[in-house]
Amino acid sequence: MIHASDSAGEHPCFHKAAARWFGRVHLPVAPACNIQCNYCSRLYDCANENRPGVTSRVMSPRQALRHVRQTLARDQRIRVVGVAGPGEPLANEATFLTLHLVHREFPETVKCVSTNGLLLEQSLPALRAAGVRTVTVTVNAVSAAAGAMIYQYALLGEEVYRGKEAAGLLWERQRRGIRLAASMGLAVKVNSVLIPGVNEGEMPLIAGQVKAAGAQIMNVIPMIPQGAFVMMPAPTAGQVGELRRKLDPVISQMTHCQRCRADAGGLLGEGAGTGGLCGGADQGSGC
Repeated sequence: MIHASDSAGEHPCFHKAAARWFGRVHLPVAPACNIQCNYCSRLYDCANENRPGVTSRVMSPRQALRHVRQTLARDQRIRVVGVAGPGEPLANEATFLTLHLVHREFPETVKCVSTNGLLLEQSLPALRAAGVRTVTVTVNAVSAAAGAMIYQYALLGEEVYRGKEAAGLLWERQRRGIRLAASMGLAVKVNSVLIPGVNEGEMPLIAGQVKAAGAQIMNVIPMIPQGAFVMMPAPTAGQVGELRRKLDPVISQMTHCQRCRADAGGLLGEGAGTGGLCGGADQGSGC
């Protein structure tokens, strides 16, 4: 079995020290999504935004493989190849084909997926077969009351779930997916979007629950007001920093997140990997 520490050792999002030396490339092959978050905008084709879920274009799996070849040839710092959108990677068959193609040609790279977790448990065998060794799961609530304020709906198969039912379903599947991923030896990071007045009280609960499920690190991401939450205030840097200090004794906190785009490339903080900076989907979707 590959241990989580082995998988994440050169992953710049899992280790701050690694971020100084090693980079990542995100492949924007996954436009479809199966949940609707109130902080999310589906407009992801833009020229000058730097945030999760945005990309200059959506690639096919073959285009993504060519992009990986070109990126690795010109940048020897790249260690991680990830899929983080612009929608939900596990709701797109292109994600699995892309990762298989990349793993077959570049087995030494760390393959990573960022997901809302709704389909994580059932997808893990296919992800492992495609070489995935690290996953990031966006968990914004563990109570149905808070989750119902964040998610408009969740789509599972042919069924559409709304309100508290959707929130409860999502968290239960996230919890099971994190637990199974950790038991399979994958490194697990949790992203949590901080939404003032909605889920700041949930954060200690989220930290404890995801740690118990097997997550190794948590990333508190300040909400960018957009979508249905466009008029809500964004959390301040002070609020985010204080919350991270409060949660760190519970689960290790990521403090160097750059809220990467779905087509990011290079070291953290460097620009998009496919040319241009653009607008989008899930704010918690960076690898």
